Amino acid sequence: MSSAQRRFCCLQAAILLLVSVPAKADSKYYHHFIFDNSITSDAYFYSFGRASPPSTLHLDNEKLPVDTKTFYTPPNALRLEWKSMPNGGWAAELKVVKFRNRYIDFDGDTFYFWCFSHEAIPAPSLPFIQVEDTDGNFSVALPLGEFVSGVPSEKWIQASIPLHAFASGSIHPFNPRRIRSVHFGQSVADATPRTLVIDEVKINDAGTAAPANASIAMASNDQTTVPIPQDVRAKGYDRHIDITWGSIASDDLQRYVIYRSLDGKRFQPIGIQEPGISRYSDFLGKPDQKAYYKVTACDRNYRQSGFSSSASASTRPLMDDDLLTMLQEACFRYYWEGAHPISGAIRESIPGDDRIVATGATGFGVMALIVGVDRGFITRQQGAERLMKIVDFFQKAPRYHGAWSHFMDGETGKTLPIFGVFHDGGDLVETAFFIEGLLAARQYFRGNSELEHSLYEKITGLWETVEWDWYRRSPDGDALYWHWSPDWAWY
Repeated sequence: MSSAQRRFCCLQAAILLLVSVPAKADSKYYHHFIFDNSITSDAYFYSFGRASPPSTLHLDNEKLPVDTKTFYTPPNALRLEWKSMPNGGWAAELKVVKFRNRYIDFDGDTFYFWCFSHEAIPAPSLPFIQVEDTDGNFSVALPLGEFVSGVPSEKWIQASIPLHAFASGSIHPFNPRRIRSVHFGQSVADATPRTLVIDEVKINDAGTAAPANASIAMASNDQTTVPIPQDVRAKGYDRHIDITWGSIASDDLQRYVIYRSLDGKRFQPIGIQEPGISRYSDFLGKPDQKAYYKVTACDRNYRQSGFSSSASASTRPLMDDDLLTMLQEACFRYYWEGAHPISGAIRESIPGDDRIVATGATGFGVMALIVGVDRGFITRQQGAERLMKIVDFFQKAPRYHGAWSHFMDGETGKTLPIFGVFHDGGDLVETAFFIEGLLAARQYFRGNSELEHSLYEKITGLWETVEWDWYRRSPDGDALYWHWSPDWAWY
């Protein structure tokens, strides 16, 4: 592989990490939001549409197109562009993202979404709306015009539908809290081209409706209950700039809003970030581009704080060592910022179920701690303290002849049988990954401090109390078994 090819592969990997690396997860966000933004700028992956002539529905490879010019929550929204004709029909489906270990159970009593049109749409011409739950049961189709008295031109309005209005249309009961998809479809065949931009689809309580004059670009609301973000910083790389800020601990925080200016004067909203994550990557696409950034906090009633102080940075050409450092630091951040706050163990997936930590992944996280200290991403003291938190947690967690389970509750240590009823005991492969990380850390943290001496002793104790030979199943066994359960034995 040539140097250029290696550089390209590293850049691809870095982009994937930088796009997806979160900080502290907050799964409560996903108990409300069905759609806020599309990662792709052409078509929304989690959608589907079709039309029966002579009716039409504009699609991009059977997906709903993304609108990057008109949006309520930056940087984009979804566009429904149709023409309803007699003897025809069209339907568009918006799917709930089903990430790993997600249990869909929305919290709230009202279905909300924002809508906008450049030309007014009378209520009878609005599409119908229908929802489907995770068991495949569905509601009756509701005319949207019964809940929205038309969409005025050039103005965002928030549609709200009480969940109890979605009566079952299938032969079994329908559960509106467990929605897996939202359907829009043809209502009145008025033979008129219509375009409706849709954004921020969610379920929440009736008391969280937006005020009539709410705007995503409206900062400095004196009535907001969340403070102005502090310590905003920006760091430039080859094609993007990383923006970070101090996290805000508030149950009323709905999101952060990130603003950018290319001249330091006119700031425009370019993106949002969910609570628990205080980092945003802005891809400018070329080197030698300077940008300025400000951040606001938005509460659950859409009231924004004032602007933060401004931070600026420039993209710059990177040498190979700089590129590798960027990639390495992004990988490290996943384990450092995404760890469980109580145990320090590594979550199974982000986003996902915030409770679930994985034993093997924590071994990888321990190795990342070593890299983070050695490269100066964190101090040696920070690394040792995090490692001690992890070690203390695993000392107290249930063990099965010395081995730990694959998954645990990151707060209590309780074994979580994620893969099924038989997966409630020791997992030797995950344990081996964890011990590998610990042994590397034991050799690295060999300083003279009391903390590092204690780490050495505790790690040695954990290592030596794994009953590796037990997992041979019998004294003369010639193989190691992966799992053992006190209830199901070998499996």
